[in-house]
Amino acid sequence: MLGIKRLGLLAALVLVGMAPAAAAQAAVQPSQQDTQYLQAIHQVNLFEITAGELAQQKGQNQGVKDLGEMFRTDHTQLDQTVQQTASQLGVELPSEPTADQQSVIDQLNSASGEEFDRLWVTSQLAGHVQAIQATQTEISQGSEQSVVQLAQTALPTLQAHYDELVALAEELGIPVPQATGTGTPGPGTPAPGVTTETPAPGGPTETETPAPGGPTETETPAPGVS
Repeated sequence: MLGIKRLGLLAALVLVGMAPAAAAQAAVQPSQQDTQYLQAIHQVNLFEITAGELAQQKGQNQGVKDLGEMFRTDHTQLDQTVQQTASQLGVELPSEPTADQQSVIDQLNSASGEEFDRLWVTSQLAGHVQAIQATQTEISQGSEQSVVQLAQTALPTLQAHYDELVALAEELGIPVPQATGTGTPGPGTPAPGVTTETPAPGGPTETETPAPGGPTETETPAPGVS
Protein backbone atom coordinates (compact mmCIF):
# COMPACT_ATOMS: atom_id res chain seq x y z
CA MET A 1 0.00 0.00 0.00
CA LEU A 2 2.84 2.31 0.90
CA GLY A 3 4.50 1.50 -2.40
CA ILE A 4 1.38 2.48 -4.32
CA LYS A 5 1.21 5.78 -2.46
CA ARG A 6 4.84 6.47 -3.30
CA LEU A 7 4.23 5.69 -6.95
CA GLY A 8 1.26 8.06 -6.94
CA LEU A 9 3.39 10.75 -5.35
CA LEU A 10 6.16 10.24 -7.89
CA ALA A 11 3.65 10.47 -10.74
CA ALA A 12 2.30 13.69 -9.31
CA LEU A 13 5.81 15.11 -9.00
CA VAL A 14 6.55 14.16 -12.61
CA LEU A 15 3.41 15.93 -13.80
CA VAL A 16 4.23 18.99 -11.72
CA GLY A 17 7.74 18.99 -13.15
CA MET A 18 6.44 18.67 -16.67
CA ALA A 19 4.01 21.57 -16.37
CA PRO A 20 6.61 24.37 -16.20
CA ALA A 21 8.59 22.76 -19.03
CA ALA A 22 5.49 22.56 -21.21
CA ALA A 23 4.60 26.13 -20.34
CA ALA A 24 8.11 27.28 -21.16
CA GLN A 25 8.02 25.47 -24.49
CA ALA A 26 4.66 27.03 -25.31
CA ALA A 27 5.99 30.45 -24.34
CA VAL A 28 8.91 30.20 -26.80
CA GLN A 29 6.83 30.84 -29.88
CA PRO A 30 8.63 33.19 -32.27
CA SER A 31 6.68 36.15 -33.60
CA GLN A 32 5.68 36.44 -37.25
CA GLN A 33 8.53 38.92 -37.74
CA ASP A 34 11.08 36.49 -36.28
CA THR A 35 9.71 33.54 -38.24
CA GLN A 36 9.64 35.40 -41.54
CA TYR A 37 13.16 36.70 -41.02
CA LEU A 38 14.55 33.22 -40.36
CA GLN A 39 12.84 31.85 -43.46
CA ALA A 40 13.88 34.79 -45.63
CA ILE A 41 17.53 34.93 -44.54
CA HIS A 42 17.75 31.17 -45.08
CA GLN A 43 16.58 31.67 -48.66
CA VAL A 44 19.09 34.49 -49.04
CA ASN A 45 21.81 32.09 -47.94
CA LEU A 46 20.67 29.39 -50.36
CA PHE A 47 20.74 31.93 -53.18
CA GLU A 48 24.12 33.37 -52.19
CA ILE A 49 25.78 29.97 -51.90
CA THR A 50 24.63 29.01 -55.41
CA ALA A 51 25.44 32.43 -56.87
CA GLY A 52 28.87 32.34 -55.23
CA GLU A 53 29.63 28.98 -56.80
CA LEU A 54 28.55 30.30 -60.21
CA ALA A 55 30.80 33.34 -59.81
CA GLN A 56 33.78 31.09 -59.12
CA GLN A 57 32.98 28.92 -62.14
CA LYS A 58 31.87 31.49 -64.70
CA GLY A 59 33.21 34.87 -63.60
CA GLN A 60 35.48 36.63 -66.09
CA ASN A 61 36.66 39.35 -63.72
CA GLN A 62 38.89 38.13 -60.89
CA GLY A 63 37.05 40.39 -58.46
CA VAL A 64 33.81 38.57 -59.26
CA LYS A 65 35.47 35.20 -58.65
CA ASP A 66 36.97 36.38 -55.35
CA LEU A 67 33.70 37.82 -54.06
CA GLY A 68 31.89 34.66 -55.13
CA GLU A 69 34.20 32.58 -52.98
CA MET A 70 33.81 34.99 -50.03
CA PHE A 71 30.02 35.04 -50.27
CA ARG A 72 29.74 31.26 -50.58
CA THR A 73 31.90 30.75 -47.48
CA ASP A 74 30.27 33.45 -45.35
CA HIS A 75 26.68 32.52 -46.20
CA THR A 76 27.37 28.83 -45.62
CA GLN A 77 28.58 29.67 -42.11
CA LEU A 78 25.69 32.05 -41.49
CA ASP A 79 23.15 29.47 -42.59
CA GLN A 80 24.44 26.96 -40.07
CA THR A 81 23.42 29.38 -37.31
CA VAL A 82 20.11 30.09 -39.03
CA GLN A 83 19.26 26.39 -39.22
CA GLN A 84 20.27 25.81 -35.60
CA THR A 85 18.16 28.74 -34.37
CA ALA A 86 15.17 27.72 -36.48
CA SER A 87 15.39 24.15 -35.17
CA GLN A 88 15.41 25.35 -31.56
CA LEU A 89 12.34 27.49 -32.17
CA GLY A 90 10.46 24.95 -34.26
CA VAL A 91 10.48 27.13 -37.38
CA GLU A 92 10.25 25.23 -40.66
CA LEU A 93 12.66 26.58 -43.29
CA PRO A 94 12.11 26.58 -47.06
CA SER A 95 14.07 24.00 -49.04
CA GLU A 96 14.89 26.28 -51.98
CA PRO A 97 15.31 29.96 -52.90
CA THR A 98 12.34 32.13 -53.82
CA ALA A 99 10.98 32.14 -57.36
CA ASP A 100 12.64 35.51 -58.03
CA GLN A 101 15.98 34.27 -56.71
CA GLN A 102 15.74 31.13 -58.82
CA SER A 103 14.98 33.30 -61.85
CA VAL A 104 18.23 35.20 -61.28
CA ILE A 105 20.14 31.93 -60.92
CA ASP A 106 18.66 30.77 -64.24
CA GLN A 107 19.75 34.03 -65.89
CA LEU A 108 23.25 33.65 -64.46
CA ASN A 109 23.43 30.10 -65.78
CA SER A 110 22.57 31.39 -69.25
CA ALA A 111 24.99 34.34 -69.23
CA SER A 112 28.73 34.32 -69.87
CA GLY A 113 31.75 36.60 -70.01
CA GLU A 114 31.25 40.29 -69.30
CA GLU A 115 27.46 39.87 -69.40
CA PHE A 116 27.68 37.36 -66.56
CA ASP A 117 29.90 39.65 -64.46
CA ARG A 118 27.59 42.64 -64.82
CA LEU A 119 24.46 40.59 -64.13
CA TRP A 120 26.08 38.97 -61.12
CA VAL A 121 27.20 42.25 -59.57
CA THR A 122 23.86 43.94 -60.29
CA SER A 123 21.81 41.13 -58.73
CA GLN A 124 24.15 40.93 -55.75
CA LEU A 125 23.85 44.65 -55.08
CA ALA A 126 20.05 44.45 -55.16
CA GLY A 127 20.00 41.32 -53.02
CA HIS A 128 22.33 42.70 -50.37
CA VAL A 129 20.44 46.00 -50.16
CA GLN A 130 17.27 44.11 -49.30
CA ALA A 131 18.99 41.60 -47.01
CA ILE A 132 20.58 44.44 -45.01
CA GLN A 133 17.30 46.29 -44.72
CA ALA A 134 15.48 43.13 -43.61
CA THR A 135 18.20 42.44 -41.03
CA GLN A 136 17.99 45.99 -39.67
CA THR A 137 14.23 45.56 -39.42
CA GLU A 138 14.66 42.32 -37.43
CA ILE A 139 17.10 44.03 -35.06
CA SER A 140 14.64 46.86 -34.36
CA GLN A 141 11.37 44.90 -34.43
CA GLY A 142 12.23 41.30 -33.56
CA SER A 143 11.08 39.91 -30.20
CA GLU A 144 12.91 36.56 -29.92
CA GLN A 145 16.37 37.32 -28.54
CA SER A 146 18.13 34.45 -30.33
CA VAL A 147 16.85 35.67 -33.71
CA VAL A 148 17.73 39.30 -32.95
CA GLN A 149 21.24 38.23 -31.94
CA LEU A 150 21.54 36.27 -35.17
CA ALA A 151 20.59 39.39 -37.13
CA GLN A 152 23.08 41.48 -35.16
CA THR A 153 25.79 38.97 -36.03
CA ALA A 154 24.80 38.83 -39.70
CA LEU A 155 24.60 42.59 -40.27
CA PRO A 156 28.36 43.39 -40.29
CA THR A 157 28.98 40.55 -42.75
CA LEU A 158 26.21 41.72 -45.08
CA GLN A 159 27.46 45.30 -44.91
CA ALA A 160 31.02 44.20 -45.65
CA HIS A 161 29.73 42.29 -48.69
CA TYR A 162 27.82 45.35 -49.85
CA ASP A 163 30.88 47.59 -49.52
CA GLU A 164 32.97 45.14 -51.54
CA LEU A 165 30.24 45.04 -54.21
CA VAL A 166 30.09 48.83 -54.42
CA ALA A 167 33.84 49.00 -54.99
CA LEU A 168 33.67 46.31 -57.68
CA ALA A 169 30.64 47.94 -59.33
CA GLU A 170 32.46 51.27 -59.55
CA GLU A 171 35.45 49.50 -61.09
CA LEU A 172 33.21 47.88 -63.72
CA GLY A 173 31.08 50.98 -64.31
CA ILE A 174 27.90 49.41 -62.92
CA PRO A 175 25.26 51.69 -61.31
CA VAL A 176 24.92 51.30 -57.55
CA PRO A 177 21.52 51.40 -55.75
CA GLN A 178 20.84 54.53 -53.73
CA ALA A 179 22.39 54.28 -50.28
CA THR A 180 22.39 56.30 -47.09
CA GLY A 181 25.17 58.62 -46.02
CA THR A 182 26.90 55.75 -44.23
CA GLY A 183 27.41 53.92 -47.51
CA THR A 184 24.99 51.16 -46.63
CA PRO A 185 21.28 50.86 -47.37
CA GLY A 186 18.95 52.40 -44.83
CA PRO A 187 16.30 50.50 -42.88
CA GLY A 188 12.63 50.38 -43.66
CA THR A 189 12.13 47.44 -46.03
CA PRO A 190 10.25 44.39 -44.71
CA ALA A 191 11.91 41.01 -44.63
CA PRO A 192 12.61 39.54 -48.06
CA GLY A 193 10.63 36.53 -49.10
CA VAL A 194 7.64 37.76 -47.09
CA THR A 195 4.28 38.32 -48.74
CA THR A 196 4.68 42.02 -49.42
CA GLU A 197 5.13 44.35 -52.34
CA THR A 198 8.92 44.13 -51.90
CA PRO A 199 10.75 41.54 -54.06
CA ALA A 200 12.96 39.01 -52.35
CA PRO A 201 16.74 39.59 -52.14
CA GLY A 202 18.48 38.44 -55.25
CA GLY A 203 15.28 38.89 -57.23
CA PRO A 204 14.45 41.57 -59.77
CA THR A 205 13.96 45.03 -58.36
CA GLU A 206 11.19 46.53 -60.38
CA THR A 207 9.75 49.75 -59.06
CA GLU A 208 7.28 52.18 -60.45
CA THR A 209 8.03 55.79 -59.68
CA PRO A 210 5.48 58.42 -60.58
CA ALA A 211 6.77 61.04 -62.95
CA PRO A 212 7.93 64.19 -61.16
CA GLY A 213 5.42 66.96 -61.49
CA GLY A 214 2.85 64.55 -62.78
CA PRO A 215 -0.41 65.67 -64.33
CA THR A 216 -2.68 67.82 -62.21
CA GLU A 217 -6.37 68.28 -62.59
CA THR A 218 -7.57 71.79 -63.38
CA GLU A 219 -11.06 73.06 -63.68
CA THR A 220 -11.85 75.11 -66.78
CA PRO A 221 -14.75 77.50 -66.31
CA ALA A 222 -17.67 77.05 -68.65
CA PRO A 223 -17.87 79.49 -71.57
CA GLY A 224 -19.57 82.69 -70.64
CA VAL A 225 -19.00 82.23 -66.92
CA SER A 226 -16.92 84.97 -65.37
